[in-house]
Amino acid sequence: MRIKRFIFGILIVSLIPAMILRSKDADTSDIEKVLNKQVLDSADLQIIDDFLARSIQELVKTKDFTDIARTRTVILSHQSPQGQYAQQFSESAYKYISLGFQQARKLSQERQFRVILNLLILIDGLQDPRLIDLAIERLKEQNKAICYWAVRCVTNPVLVRKLNPAEGANMRLLQRIATQLKELVDSTNPEVLALMAEFAAEVNIPEAEDLLLQVAETRIKRYADWKVEYELLDSAILKFLYNKMASTGSRNPAIARSFGQLYSYIMQRYIKGQDVLNIQSKNQLASVLVETEDKCIGKLLGRPQSTIKRAVERKDFALLSQEHDNLLGNETGAGQLALKLNFDFSTDSNGNKMLAPRTLPNPPQK
Repeated sequence: MRIKRFIFGILIVSLIPAMILRSKDADTSDIEKVLNKQVLDSADLQIIDDFLARSIQELVKTKDFTDIARTRTVILSHQSPQGQYAQQFSESAYKYISLGFQQARKLSQERQFRVILNLLILIDGLQDPRLIDLAIERLKEQNKAICYWAVRCVTNPVLVRKLNPAEGANMRLLQRIATQLKELVDSTNPEVLALMAEFAAEVNIPEAEDLLLQVAETRIKRYADWKVEYELLDSAILKFLYNKMASTGSRNPAIARSFGQLYSYIMQRYIKGQDVLNIQSKNQLASVLVETEDKCIGKLLGRPQSTIKRAVERKDFALLSQEHDNLLGNETGAGQLALKLNFDFSTDSNGNKMLAPRTLPNPPQK
């Protein structure tokens, strides 16, 4: 499975359980006493600040991955929902993580990568809206692993729930995240697109809807160019588009249009690619077709659908092509989905409405 493969080694580091980490932690007795207090004084707040200063500096300076993972575990395990504690912890974390990023720029390229990456992993674990600015600043990093973790930080599902409902300052932050992510969509990989799509599906603001449409359009273009990777991602994207269509909050015909064109290209790729695609791609396409028919198409039309599943199981490409035209339309007229949902597929070069999706070009000759 390709998704997240390029960061597999990094994930291994981030998932080292605390129980196997070396027990050479710095003394945490002071911070643990503060952790259990209901009311804090200025000395207590200073202890929190000192703890984070010391711990984050240790993370920046340590070269051993196991020690870095241990340090992150120590920091994360000393969070608290207590108001005074949480505020000081957040302020100090921002201050010393910011300092850590500044210090990283003075290190060798290898150590710089390691420090920035681990600070982003820490931000992702802290799930603190105050720290989002620090991750946004790293979204355009050229290194794929750093870019992935920066996107993961700003799209963290727990963080998104904290920012919803999107009102006031929270809305402005979500708008900023969506706007920044849109600048990355065309050039990024399926691993990052998956994070973006999930974020866009969860946030009910116009900018997030635009982001989801851009993700879908990017996938559509890659299908058209026969350069798409990890087809299984499109099962989630189609489901997100379906959820937007099914919700009372979206009346955007572009959502239905993107759903129809993407699903059409997936079906056409499966039919036209039988002699050129590898087994993994064909299996992923089949899975997307069948799951989308079951979870989305049937619900959109208001009746159970199983023709695509039957065609895939029998490898009956004539039946599959016929069902494509039945659902999505062809040169003779609109399909059931377009009629039911009242959408078209944009306009042609002459300005006429397109009642059917675009035809996928034939696969390139090898």
